[in-house]
Amino acid sequence: MALKMDLSKTGLRMFFKDYQEEAFRYLWSLGEEGAGSRKVCEHVNEALMPRTISRAAIIIFLDEMVEIGLLDFSEETGKGGHRRIYRMKHDEAGFKERVAGVFIRSLLRDFPEETCRVLKKL
Repeated sequence: MALKMDLSKTGLRMFFKDYQEEAFRYLWSLGEEGAGSRKVCEHVNEALMPRTISRAAIIIFLDEMVEIGLLDFSEETGKGGHRRIYRMKHDEAGFKERVAGVFIRSLLRDFPEETCRVLKKL
């Protein structure tokens, strides 16, 4: 999954859907404890009531965030087999810095001179 930017939105919503931001906020609140997809899904659905998001959509999102390095996980065994416990790799400030860095590095790669000029003006 590649991060996409929607300039019509603000804050984390420029990059993430409302349910995705809610999942991040929940995981930040738990710290190192983290949570499985079921708890994340329950929290997100409670927060977005009456709208609901499927657990499959939550699992796909969480696994994509692991793949791009924004989340970490550990595996636990229990009734029903293995399950992932997801946790944030960065606090909120570090997370925002990481997301900004992804975009700036991309701009520097694709438009190095223009990006440098704009950054100097800022």
